[in-house]
Amino acid sequence: MKESFALRGTVITHGEELPDGLVIVEGSKILYAGPAANWHQGLPERVTDVADGWICPGFLDIHMHGIAGYDTMDATPESLQAISTALARYGVTSFLATTMTASYEKLEQALKNIVATSRQGLDGAETVGIHLEGPWINPRYKGAQNEQDISFPTLAEVRRMHELAEGMLKVVTIAPEQPGSAEAIRWLDGQGVLVSAGHTGASFDEAAEAVQAGVSHFTHCFNAMTGLHHREPGVVGAAMYHEHLSTELIADGIHVHPAVMRILYRVKKADRLALISDSMRAAAMGEGKYDLGGQEVTVKGEEAKLADGTLAGSILTLNRAVENMVKLSRVPLPEAVQMASQTPASLLGLDAKKGKLESGYDADLIVLDSSFTCRQTIVAGKEVYRAPE
Repeated sequence: MKESFALRGTVITHGEELPDGLVIVEGSKILYAGPAANWHQGLPERVTDVADGWICPGFLDIHMHGIAGYDTMDATPESLQAISTALARYGVTSFLATTMTASYEKLEQALKNIVATSRQGLDGAETVGIHLEGPWINPRYKGAQNEQDISFPTLAEVRRMHELAEGMLKVVTIAPEQPGSAEAIRWLDGQGVLVSAGHTGASFDEAAEAVQAGVSHFTHCFNAMTGLHHREPGVVGAAMYHEHLSTELIADGIHVHPAVMRILYRVKKADRLALISDSMRAAAMGEGKYDLGGQEVTVKGEEAKLADGTLAGSILTLNRAVENMVKLSRVPLPEAVQMASQTPASLLGLDAKKGKLESGYDADLIVLDSSFTCRQTIVAGKEVYRAPE
């Protein structure tokens, strides 16, 4: 017999806030989600009343490198398991294990580990795919990526990475102006991979050509790309101009000013803007010195930087990204939640089973208290995290 339970309280889903909502879980699926008054059948024996905060769909982070001292590029089962467990503490129920620029040998090791470990199952957040960020980027816009391993894409290497991922390659970040990129973009798009322009020095016209070739997404908008100018709109201008395309945002108030975060939200709307953490291993670890692809990163306050002052990913978590959109950029809570759940699920083609609290969907849900702290995380109907009382 399938185990069932219910949560009752303020429910956030479909871009709406239901003050007296009810979510019933049966096995690994949601049986019902909606107004409590509309449920006329019996309730499960176990019903939890959420008096403080909100019941939300689990968050899906499509761009995160590491957390809690671990990184995807460690390429070990223990590391990916630790990342999965740590993410659950911050409301993430699904994620894309994200690589960074490295030698092809190290990238192959990382991809093989993600595939094998994911198939065995993880104890926290579920790995739903891979985001390959680098090595096919522009060295002038490398950010904290290691320049010595940056390369031009060849179709042979692109095919090889795709083959090693065994169907898990969901997003590829690429600089479209680099030699060989156009062919790579067309091929990846033909395989159903979300091709994202990022770490790029492309002009507006080059970005427009890339969109024609198959680019449909923009990696951490404003960061590591040509900015918006009234005579040369750059990649940022292309991201805004092509309003039907999607973009990522690191909503920590550091990578992008809160006013600009709001401008991007007003242009792209909640259904084309995905909140990401872009977190590195220092996330959830506190101040100190950490490694990122062989480079020393210093974390002080809320910033992670290389020695030359370059921002090195972030130490953001998605629950705080949602909070920042609400508090710093005045975005309605339901839409901020949507940008961390329904929108990324839609971008990955998972919107028929993830990203919403709806009958028949995977029972991936979280409870946030009024301070946006994650109190409970449920993945496929199983509690994987509960905050200490």
